[in-house]
Amino acid sequence: MPPQPANDDQQQQRHFSLRHILPHHNHHRASIMTVAVGRRFVEIAMIFICLWNEVVAKKNITIRPRLLLPENYVKEVRPPSRKNTPVVVEFSIFVVDINSINVEDMDFRVDMFVHQKWLESRLKLHDDIFEEGDDYVTLPPEFFDNLWQPDPYFLNSKVAEIATLTHKFSSVTLYRNKTVRYAARMHAIIACQMEFQLYPMDIQICPIYIESFSYSNQKVKLKWSESGVTLNPELKLLQYNLGQPLEMEESDGYMPEKVGNFSRLTVYFRFERQIGHHLIQTFAPSSLVVMLSWFSFWLGLDAIPGRVTLLVTCMLTLVTMFTGLRADIPPVAYIKALDLWMAGCMMFVFSALGEFVVVKVLDVQYQYQANRMPKVIPMRISAMEKGQCQTVANWEGGQVRSRKATPTVTTPGQQTSLQGNGGPPKPTRRQSLLSVAWTDTDTGVEKIMWREIDKMSRIIFPALFLVFVVLYWPILLMKSS
Repeated sequence: MPPQPANDDQQQQRHFSLRHILPHHNHHRASIMTVAVGRRFVEIAMIFICLWNEVVAKKNITIRPRLLLPENYVKEVRPPSRKNTPVVVEFSIFVVDINSINVEDMDFRVDMFVHQKWLESRLKLHDDIFEEGDDYVTLPPEFFDNLWQPDPYFLNSKVAEIATLTHKFSSVTLYRNKTVRYAARMHAIIACQMEFQLYPMDIQICPIYIESFSYSNQKVKLKWSESGVTLNPELKLLQYNLGQPLEMEESDGYMPEKVGNFSRLTVYFRFERQIGHHLIQTFAPSSLVVMLSWFSFWLGLDAIPGRVTLLVTCMLTLVTMFTGLRADIPPVAYIKALDLWMAGCMMFVFSALGEFVVVKVLDVQYQYQANRMPKVIPMRISAMEKGQCQTVANWEGGQVRSRKATPTVTTPGQQTSLQGNGGPPKPTRRQSLLSVAWTDTDTGVEKIMWREIDKMSRIIFPALFLVFVVLYWPILLMKSS
């Protein structure tokens, strides 16, 4: 029999049952999804925790367990030592380069490798951190922050810093005997009190003072290692020679601002200025200018413009040269060796100019008297010089008279003026003919004073300049040595 269609009551009951079953089914599915998401989240969290623990474990392996720093290790406390004995910190420096020796600011720049070494007895090192056959291990500079560190500093430095490019150039090395060695590449600008009395042959002694900042000499003792301070064999300076070997010393200095005695290391750099540059640029040109001024002694007085131009040009050249040299060194309150040289050269040129003025004045007097003097006067003067005349003749404005009361011969236009027997003349202007010209007793040739002065200057000036050079250089070399 075919199935009978359900009536309305049956259909309504079925729909009521479905409405109650479907919400329960959806709620069950949502609960299952929530549990799955929570489980996934827990798994991700567990993975993250495992990774974090692994990172922390590796970090601890690098710093704590592998090196076995004690749990009570305090890096701010210095390593233990015997009673009343300081911790010895050995120092060594390798100088890579020295440049920018600045005489105006009185400092110099030095690039160097600084090495410090001390004993850290609190370390407990395992053999597995050392490679086979090695008794040391090198660690990155970050590990150095976990250790006690000495605190040396450059006492007379203006700037001191560790060199950096992508990171700081420093490292720490641990030895089996628990020795810590710290190395760093440093740049420093060191102040130096310079003296320029012997410039340009001066020698500058520039020290570098290294001192502990916080620990007195009872806590930390600085000491030079066996290598001490060494220089780069390829190191060359432009204007200086670096004296070797370097002088090093260890001392204890009292610091009033820190109220205590502190250990100090000192190394002295000896900078000897090279004289070759100044010989070419200063001494040789100035000497040639002085010699050039002597050429004026061979020029006659008829070449007055050329002689004056030559001397004035030489003087201005020396002044300009001296002004340019003063810009190379700071203005100091004392006299330098170069100042003495330049002053001497300027004095010689100025003397040559003064000699020209003297001979020109003498020539004017000679021409004046030669134009007014009668021709008989030179004959009488020559006879007087040969002893043929027993009286002394004087020239008074064109008049010749004897000290005796004898009449004298006068030229036309001249008047005799006698005051008694042997009386003095009137107070008129006296000009001695013998001061500007005279006749040679052997040859009978008339000699003029200004020409003789020029002839003597050709010998006297070079001789005096040679004496100046002979005295200047030995004394300067003696003092500089």
